[in-house]
Formats: sequence, C-alpha cells, structure tokens
Amino acid sequence: MNQIVPEDLRDSRIRSRTVDANGLRFEVDECGSGNILALCLHGFPEHSYSWRHQLPMLAELGYKAWAPNLRGYGNSSRPEGMEAYSLENLLADVAGLIDESGCEETVLIAHDWGAVIAWYFAMRQIRPLKKLIICNVPHPVPMQQAMKGGLAQLKKSWYVLFFQLPKLPELLLGRNNAEGIAQAFRNSSEDVSQFPDEVVGVYARNAAQPGALTAMINYYRALVRGGGARRQSQQGFPVITTPTLMVWGEEDVALGKETTYGTDKVVSNLTIRYLPRVSHWVQQEAPEVVNAMMRAFLLEEPVPYLRWQATLSPDDPARDARG
Repeated sequence: MNQIVPEDLRDSRIRSRTVDANGLRFEVDECGSGNILALCLHGFPEHSYSWRHQLPMLAELGYKAWAPNLRGYGNSSRPEGMEAYSLENLLADVAGLIDESGCEETVLIAHDWGAVIAWYFAMRQIRPLKKLIICNVPHPVPMQQAMKGGLAQLKKSWYVLFFQLPKLPELLLGRNNAEGIAQAFRNSSEDVSQFPDEVVGVYARNAAQPGALTAMINYYRALVRGGGARRQSQQGFPVITTPTLMVWGEEDVALGKETTYGTDKVVSNLTIRYLPRVSHWVQQEAPEVVNAMMRAFLLEEPVPYLRWQATLSPDDPARDARG
C-alpha cells in the first residue's frame, strides 16, 4: 500500500484496515471496538487522516470509530469515469460500510463532501441513524436559497464551476507534486499552525497519486454535469428527523454563514453551534472545541458554545510585542 501518512504522524491508538463494501475496497482508520459505529466521512481534498483528533475521543466514549478513505482517496478503490462518483454510488458506499461494520447502531459524522453525502443519506433514510453530526456543509435546501439570494455565495462557489472543466483543474492543482492542494489549506485556514508542512504534505501526497485528482474532482462533476443534484432535487427534500448537531466555522472562505439559515425548517431536531475565528477545516483547526461539542451532543448533555469576549486593558499589546 502507498504510504500516504508517514509512521511518525500516526497515532498509535488508530489502526488501519481494509473493508470490502459495495463492490469496492476501502482503506479504513479504526479506533475502538464498541457496538455502535461512529462513521466519519472526510471531504475534499482531504483523507481519513483529517479525523485523527476525533477517532480516539469517539473510542473513549465506547464507539467503534471508523474513518474510511472515500472512493478515489488514499488506498481505497479508484474506479474510472465520472459516473462512478455519482451521489447514488457514494450513498451505497456508506450503506455498505455500515453493513460491514457489524454494529447495531450508527452515528454519522461528516465534513465537507462527506457532509454532502451524509445529508442525503439521512434524508433518504438509507440506513437507520442514531445521530448525525455535520461540519461546515449546508443542507441542500438552505444552500439553494443562498445561491438564489444574491451573488455573494455564487462568487464563493466559483470553484464548483471551474471543476466542471476537463483536465485543467487536475493540471493546475497537480503541479509540483500537488503543491496547490497544500496551499489550499494554508490559504483558507485561520490558524495556519494547525497545518504545518508535514500535515498538508499528507493531503498533497494523497492528491498526487495517479488518477487521484480526477477521482476527487469527479465528485463535483457527477453532482453538476452528471445530474446528481438534479436527480436528488426531483426526489424532494423530506424533513430529517435524526437528532443533528451542526458545527460551523464562521471563517469559511467557500461557504457563507447564511447558508445555514433555515436549516431548522428541514431538520426537526437541530442543534447548531457557530465557531467564530475558525475556518472551514473545523475538526482539524479547533479539535478541542469541536470534540467538546461532539462529546456533549453524543452524551446528550448541553452542547457548549464558543464565545470570544472583547476586553479593555490599560496596556498596549502592540507596544508589548515591540518590547
């Protein structure tokens, strides 16, 4: 197997295994061995490594915590063709992984593209879910409303249209061993210290594998050009009744906070927590805060808020910094 995550970056509590599901082979990071599955779905352009801070916490709570590399990522199967990355296939992957886990119940935890899949998985009730945790991707209904409401979100979503082009996105992002992928994290995070070279190097190596960038971008192509979003819209958007926690970094450069407004109208049991001064990469950039919120939600305790407080001081911090 291709060593995308070096041994010195691996948490000894997390082991990797291979799971056959939906006719494909998935590389899965695993922690814990409970009867309830906590299935963590990563986003673009990430990797199962993005859940390294959450898997041990979930195991401590008694879950069997799985973070698979989705199709096309890591050492998971990488089928060819845009159609292979349709929402229908991605939903079937999640169902297959749940079935193969052997667990009695499932908590679905997801970020970015993983959260796109998770919203539809819960909406279509493909498998029973005990709870749903969503990080920084809106439900499709408020997202559509935000897109129709003005140019702000349309401008932020420019890359979705760019990804519809053949070959050019792969060419630009893949140059210099996928340095563009590493820069995407550095340029869009609030706390760059959480994304040192060794961490973003994982994502660059992942994207630099033969055919990987095409597979990753095909998620967007299948959604738009392949008609995935249209087919889902034709099925309607039934209200999600699964208890849901939404964790939202307010400094998301690609998705405005307004895309979360109205989620309570399409999710009947919703808890939402906004994270000021945190970017799109919430579970990696603010792991202690996100873990505290997830833990409380899973234990059915009050979910804490993140507050920033302005204070008055007789000292000048700029002067103190100058010495």
